[in-house]
Amino acid sequence: MGGDSGLRNLSYIKIFNVGSRYLVNRVQDHIQSRIVYYLMNIHVTPRSIYLCRHGESELNLVGRIGGDSGLSSRGAKFASALGVYMRGQCITDLKVWTSHMKRTIQTAEALGVQYEQWKALNEIDAGVCEDMTYEEIQQNYPGEFALRDQDKYRYRYPKGESYEDLVQRLEPVIMELERQENVLVICHQAVMRCLLAYFLNKSADELPYLKCPLHTVLKLTPVAYGCKVESVFLNVEAVNTHRDKPESETGQTQRCVITNKMLLHAED
Repeated sequence: MGGDSGLRNLSYIKIFNVGSRYLVNRVQDHIQSRIVYYLMNIHVTPRSIYLCRHGESELNLVGRIGGDSGLSSRGAKFASALGVYMRGQCITDLKVWTSHMKRTIQTAEALGVQYEQWKALNEIDAGVCEDMTYEEIQQNYPGEFALRDQDKYRYRYPKGESYEDLVQRLEPVIMELERQENVLVICHQAVMRCLLAYFLNKSADELPYLKCPLHTVLKLTPVAYGCKVESVFLNVEAVNTHRDKPESETGQTQRCVITNKMLLHAED
């Protein structure tokens, strides 16, 4: 190691033989430690990450956001169809993660396998707007409704969260996903958008409008310099909860605080 004498005062990590050995020198702060953690958990074997939302909920049927309702009859049918689909993937080591919310737990229980609950996977907190329809929000909080359309990524619900807050909350989930092999994440629309934006390297401007429909599984397979995405609709109808970006919205695209190479910081 004599040739490294001039590097002793530098912060760096050396990776030997695709992860068979690591040499870490002078890691001094949080960002550097997160980068080292990421690099030490790089996968070279094939794997897939499955993302889906919970089955259609009772509140979805009436257009209300947030809350903790159970599945509708169609949501229960999706949960059963999800079990059939995942068994067809023939994955012996599959891990299943849910939020702490009833609709994701009920979806996972239909699979008949063990699952792990993550509070960090809970839907974005809509604060005073929980359980309201968008029409009610526009009527009761017209100023807030307009502000959210102007900058949906950074807008924070009164007494609630923003997408920017959600990205930071999901940091430990994302870092753990980088360590795992095959995982099925049963989550919520805003959460799924954040996870999808990470793996597809989407901008903060794009993230809040990514389409993550109910009763559809996104199979993400990391490949060299990117991620292959396969969208699978499980043939169970559901309401459409997506809201397009307002045509009047302007502003330059801002890059997400997460990228597909490293995590720097750390619903609807």
